[in-house]
Amino acid sequence: MKSKDFLSVTDLAGHEIRLLLSDAASLKAQGWQTSLSGKTLALVFEKPSLRTRVSFELAMKQLGGEAIYLSPAEVGLGKRESIADVARVLARYVDAIAVRTFAQDTLVELSRWAGVPVINALSDAEHPCQALADLLTIYENKGEFPGLKLAYIGDGNNVAVSLALAAASVGLSFTIAAPKGYGLPEAVMKRALALAAENDSFIEATNDPGAAALGADIVYTDGWTSMGQEVESEIRRKAFAGFQVDERLMSLAKPDAIIMHCLPAHYGEEVAAGLLDGPQSVVFDQAENRLHVQKALLADMLGGLCFPWPG
Repeated sequence: MKSKDFLSVTDLAGHEIRLLLSDAASLKAQGWQTSLSGKTLALVFEKPSLRTRVSFELAMKQLGGEAIYLSPAEVGLGKRESIADVARVLARYVDAIAVRTFAQDTLVELSRWAGVPVINALSDAEHPCQALADLLTIYENKGEFPGLKLAYIGDGNNVAVSLALAAASVGLSFTIAAPKGYGLPEAVMKRALALAAENDSFIEATNDPGAAALGADIVYTDGWTSMGQEVESEIRRKAFAGFQVDERLMSLAKPDAIIMHCLPAHYGEEVAAGLLDGPQSVVFDQAENRLHVQKALLADMLGGLCFPWPG
């Protein structure tokens, strides 16, 4: 591990991701434990959430610990109170801090001042916990990662960033299809290409959804408009016309391809109505696996399972 924190999926090397996924699978099979008895997690949220809040709270409870939820109004990061002061106060009370925020810089500053681990529960730059849950879901359905192709159809947003970097780290090939101007950031693409080269996989970008889906083992999509981008909704709908994951697009993938979506879904936009209820969909497995990978993350950070986290 590169730090005490988990701010980016690249804070874990490929073999460390595999160890954490192994921990997650074990914890999923074992159920409730008491390994984090006496430990407390603070949930500092600037954005509302369903899966992130419930999965983190339940993860701590299932490991014998406690979680405290702090809403935007209660904290006022950088407004009511400085980020540095919030970090130093919370570090006196809790054992770790999970943050769902608008800006990656907020996470970095919290990490700088907090003496306890800080976890990225979503930022504008990345969604690393989602990527770990996605990898666990793929592993459960497909086995090993090398030799598989993941086609991501849609916006090169925080989910796509973490997924591309995570895929490249474990040898899973990744192709993103996005309209011009909506792909992965150049720095992310460069980093993903380097990781893929180290792990005998490939990273590709195209503006053609059909080319991306052709022969894919996994087809993944996400909302075209992320939280905080609502004023761009109509512009994005027009830009992403033709990028919907539907039966026609799925016919280009392998017959046993799975469909993934991190939710919430906008039926009739990025995904055709009914498709996520079909036999190829694993979206609710993904949602459940947020709980299990976060249990593993917290246990490794605060209690220790397969490998020690620095701290």
